[in-house]
Amino acid sequence: MYGLIGQMKAAPGKRDELVAILSESTGAMPGCLSYIVAKDAADGDALWITEVWTDKDSHTASLKLPTVQAAIAKARPIIAGFGHRFETVPIGGVGLANG
Repeated sequence: MYGLIGQMKAAPGKRDELVAILSESTGAMPGCLSYIVAKDAADGDALWITEVWTDKDSHTASLKLPTVQAAIAKARPIIAGFGHRFETVPIGGVGLANG
C-alpha cells in the first residue's frame, strides 16, 4: 500500500469551501482505499489530508481523472499553500484490510 499525509492551507476564511471541494471530488478513484479530510485543530485555515492507496501508481493515475482535475482547478484559487507532506507505507488498521 501507499500512503500520504499532507497539510493544505486555505486562503483566510476559505477552509470550509476547500473542504467541500475536496470532499465532493473523491467518490470514485480506482485504487483509493481511504481519503480523509480533517480540519487542523490549531490552525483555522489548515486541513490535513490522509490518503491510502493500493499502490503509488494508483495515486498518480488519480491525478489525471477528470473529476480530480476539475477539483484541482476549482480549489487552486483558494489554496494558500502546503505544509508538511509525508509518504507512508500503511500496513493495516481499522478500516483497512491488512495488505
